[in-house]
Amino acid sequence: MFVTPAYAQAAGAAGDANFLIQFAPFILIFVIMYFLLIRPQQRKAKEHRDMLKNLRRGDVVVMQGGLIGKIAKVVDESELLLDVGDGTTKVQVRVAAGLVQQLRTKGEPVKEGN
Repeated sequence: MFVTPAYAQAAGAAGDANFLIQFAPFILIFVIMYFLLIRPQQRKAKEHRDMLKNLRRGDVVVMQGGLIGKIAKVVDESELLLDVGDGTTKVQVRVAAGLVQQLRTKGEPVKEGN
């Protein structure tokens, strides 16, 4: 009717192993989600930050709204002056640098002294 102390101690040791077996699938799912979802997203965000940091005059960029233009001036690290239009109808627009979605072509470096 009563449980002996030796039997109770053996059940406690088996309970710890049973606890780990129960949580192993959750740990495995978290590891898989990290490598399939979290890590690629962090890498993509890092590449986007690096692209924004390296923007310069003459680069052709695509904004998140679909606007395509050439950078006329980098005002500061958060704003750009963008040339939009062709020929005689050029318009300059101030945009937030964080909204640059894609860098189409890199511009030529500005020649000093000319």
